[in-house]
Amino acid sequence: MSRPVTLFTGQWADLPLEVICEKASKWGYEGIELPCWGDHFNVQKALSDEHYCKGCHELLNRCELRVWAISNHLVGQAVCDLIDERHKLILPDHVWGDGKPEGVRQRAAKEMMDTARAAHKLGVKVVNGFTGSSIWHLLYSFPPVSDAMIEAGFKDMADRWNPILDVFKQSGIKFGLEVHPTEIAFDIYSAEMALKALKHRPEFGFNFDPSHLLWQFVDSVEFIRAFPDRIYHVHVKDAARTLNGKSGILGSHLNFGDPRRGWDFRSPGRGQVDFDAIARVLNEIGYAGPLSVEWEDPGMDREHGAAEAARFVKEKMGFKSAGRLFDQAFAEGQAKK
Repeated sequence: MSRPVTLFTGQWADLPLEVICEKASKWGYEGIELPCWGDHFNVQKALSDEHYCKGCHELLNRCELRVWAISNHLVGQAVCDLIDERHKLILPDHVWGDGKPEGVRQRAAKEMMDTARAAHKLGVKVVNGFTGSSIWHLLYSFPPVSDAMIEAGFKDMADRWNPILDVFKQSGIKFGLEVHPTEIAFDIYSAEMALKALKHRPEFGFNFDPSHLLWQFVDSVEFIRAFPDRIYHVHVKDAARTLNGKSGILGSHLNFGDPRRGWDFRSPGRGQVDFDAIARVLNEIGYAGPLSVEWEDPGMDREHGAAEAARFVKEKMGFKSAGRLFDQAFAEGQAKK
């Protein structure tokens, strides 16, 4: 199969990397998407210890796994966000520092620059993550939100991310924004705005994740077709809308797993994402990168789900383009007469 099936271990960072690698290999994965938290990948160690990246590859090789991408969602979130106490829970101490918002944003930006350098040392070409957003809280336009306020938010993103992306360019790395609520881009139109704000520089593209589009009623296939040259990485994650007239798509301030919610995540193949259609359009655009399972399902044992997901992706998304029309044989046979 041209597209390797990998496991994003961000939701497994409570386990040592060696343990989850052994499990992933047993479940049938071909690689790991390494998160920059837990002990799975440490950006600063990668830069300061000449043996660190080699050690990562040696561990993966022992488990017959490879790595095509790393992810730094948590730090990326702080680059543009309006910082509050929530960020302390997700950021490394050296990024949080004294917690003063502008200092946190600047240290987060530096860490993302270092992430590009660390990715280069590891030998991968893509870093996935979040950008954060200074205007997410303006989503519902009351009190009234002016166009100028939205434009200022995209300018703030460009001002903060262009220096980061300069380092990505120097390092030969691409950044894949996971289009996602709370980010500067969360649907097709906001993704277009983000690209425009960054003047369509090639270092910036998308980590496609259909689960975050489905509950917003955004068509995943149309997203891929809108940005065929910007799909730098793919997450395989499912979701289901469970609207029953009592809740909406905004979640009702109910946590994941609460049956009263209007939507929730599902193990791949157990929700409402059309993965067959996604596989076909990925074939259309020639995407040959990883299909990385980001496993989240509050109603299922994660080891059962991750093992099942590896099988599902290989069976349902592993087919190649036909390369020929199904009735081409008739014309070939006629030509031989």
